Amino acid sequence: MHRYREIARDLTIRIADGDFDATGMLPAEAQLAASFGVSRGTVRNALVLMARQGAIAPRRGSGWLVRTTALSQRFSEVRSFAQWARSRGMEPGGQVVAQQRRSATPTELRTLRGHGGGPSGPTQVLEVVRLRTLNGRTVMLERTAYPPWIAPLIEALPADEPSVVGALEAQHGVRMVHGEHSIDAIAAPSEDARLLEVRRSSPLLRVRRVSYAADGRAIETGDDRYLPDAMSFQVQASLQGTSLTRRTG
Repeated sequence: MHRYREIARDLTIRIADGDFDATGMLPAEAQLAASFGVSRGTVRNALVLMARQGAIAPRRGSGWLVRTTALSQRFSEVRSFAQWARSRGMEPGGQVVAQQRRSATPTELRTLRGHGGGPSGPTQVLEVVRLRTLNGRTVMLERTAYPPWIAPLIEALPADEPSVVGALEAQHGVRMVHGEHSIDAIAAPSEDARLLEVRRSSPLLRVRRVSYAADGRAIETGDDRYLPDAMSFQVQASLQGTSLTRRTG
């Protein structure tokens, strides 16, 4: 990874951690250059990248203003990644990097049982690997397996379709009404590291999910791997119940 990208990622993490006040300024470029042990030009490249990603904005004559604020979505709202992003004024993107029909794994057989492949579940699934972006910045690697009943609809979509869930509903009347999620942390394997442009074994947030249509059929089962400085998840608990929110830094 280029040094300026490492600096941009480090500063973005620090912003998310609250090291810089959301209404304040970043340290001067010369100060940042000294702290990272690089040239001022390298720091400027990092700051320009962060500005393109929406984390900071230049302020004439005074440096760089921190713009990032925490954004969240309750998973109980049953919104897709793209629907959530648009509701927060961000532009989602997606690009298919691999797609194939293959045999279902034992886990997929259990998850999709009774939804397209007889009593034991589908014997084949369509696997799609996508890179997902927010405002042009890659934030997540998405691996999704679709059962046979919906696979042809997915294959007909453009490779750069930003909202698969939205397209399914608009074009075919297939609506996601229920979802299940589990979250953990993993070390990036070689293929994930290559696609996300991070070092191997870098930490990733993993969300494993299953989505269902109104008739109870499983639409998809997925494995989403987020860059940790791009997204976090927050649990809010009370005596009345617990909700889980997705947040960007």
